[in-house]
Amino acid sequence: MREHDKEQDVRLARIVASGGKLRALLLELWQRTRLDWSFVSDRLSVTFRRERSLGSSERRFVAETLYGLVRHLRRIDAALAAGVRRGASRPRDEHRLLAYLVLECGLPPAEAARVVPELDWNAVRAIDGVIAADRKAMSRIAIGCSLPDWLAARLVADWGDEAEALARGLNARAPMTVRANTLKTTRAALAAALAADGIATTEGRWASHALHLETRVNLFGLEAFQRGELEAQDEGSQLLAELVDPPPRGTTVDFCAGAGGKTLALAAATGGKGRVVASDVDPAKLDELRRRARRAGVANAQAVALDPDPTAPLPPALADVAGKVDRVLVDAPCSGVGALRRNPEARWRLAEDELASFAARQLAIARRAAALLAPGGRLVYATCTVLRVENAAVVDALRAARPELEVVPLAEVLGARAAALAGADGRFLEVAPHRHGTDGFFGAVLRRPA
Repeated sequence: MREHDKEQDVRLARIVASGGKLRALLLELWQRTRLDWSFVSDRLSVTFRRERSLGSSERRFVAETLYGLVRHLRRIDAALAAGVRRGASRPRDEHRLLAYLVLECGLPPAEAARVVPELDWNAVRAIDGVIAADRKAMSRIAIGCSLPDWLAARLVADWGDEAEALARGLNARAPMTVRANTLKTTRAALAAALAADGIATTEGRWASHALHLETRVNLFGLEAFQRGELEAQDEGSQLLAELVDPPPRGTTVDFCAGAGGKTLALAAATGGKGRVVASDVDPAKLDELRRRARRAGVANAQAVALDPDPTAPLPPALADVAGKVDRVLVDAPCSGVGALRRNPEARWRLAEDELASFAARQLAIARRAAALLAPGGRLVYATCTVLRVENAAVVDALRAARPELEVVPLAEVLGARAAALAGADGRFLEVAPHRHGTDGFFGAVLRRPA
């Protein structure tokens, strides 16, 4: 964080601690968020349209504080428990907000004590040392990174000694990353255009067209965005599109396309010459895909509605190419654990017993999509989760059901980058925030023999 932003945060933290409209707004947002743990981004969007009087620094502070309260809930409650003096009342949301301001925004404990004198605010501020002294990795992760116990245990089981670093990475703020749309520009030209508008960028380390924006900005208000020269897309997500490696004049199917972030990347990768069929069960997302495609200048992508019933016949656009498709991307619906940086509230909505149903659905979707492959064609199974039950376990189950599918070595697709991007056994793409600065993504390339 820049020094100016730190000074702004301390100033605004003092304003919030003293009461007034900003404090009331934050408490209202926090209490509404906890009712159903719906998307924080949606709630903020509605609020900012209503609260026109807020300045840009206040909007930023409100957004980061609300996200912070979601990200640090268990740590905050542990801090308040450490600061309870005999006879103190049970911590309330007002206390949680003050604790967040002390832990994350530089509010001095003495100023918090003037507002709530019955708590020991020095003990509140010292909570991280208490958590670090816990010798049990699972509880350090669960409390320190504010995760449900079951999720912390899963991370320890799946990632071993890396679990704590991974959890901290998933609990951090995500960078603002864009993909240069090569149908309209290049990464270097886009960086120059943004620099001319006073926006500093750095090139992504892993994905060929990724740029990280270093300057705080409303991305969707940029002229480059309006011209279709960029798309907001995490660098890990861009890597999945590169993993598909669509042939320029072949047929590629994005089987779970959603609103089309990867569809647009695939279309750009073909130079507009191949055919990309984007299917999804949600018509509203496909409408958004069509709008985005028009802005991006994509003319070779077709959006197709899928029946959500996996036993239903494929729509004609897919039935006609069954057994003839060069590349199939199955970006399967998943728990989204790898994207907690962007959607931190998801941890509180998710239940462990949902994982089995996710895996079963993922396998069913992948088996359905595999029927599209031509001889020699490749299927890329991908998720935005870091849990083995939804990743390698699903690939193993798919290969058990379709034993002819063979794993394609990552180096065959990604070249020298593969060594740094592969998981422990080298078979699959596994990127994560603590290793690569990306969201957590998984990708496996499977080939139908020629």
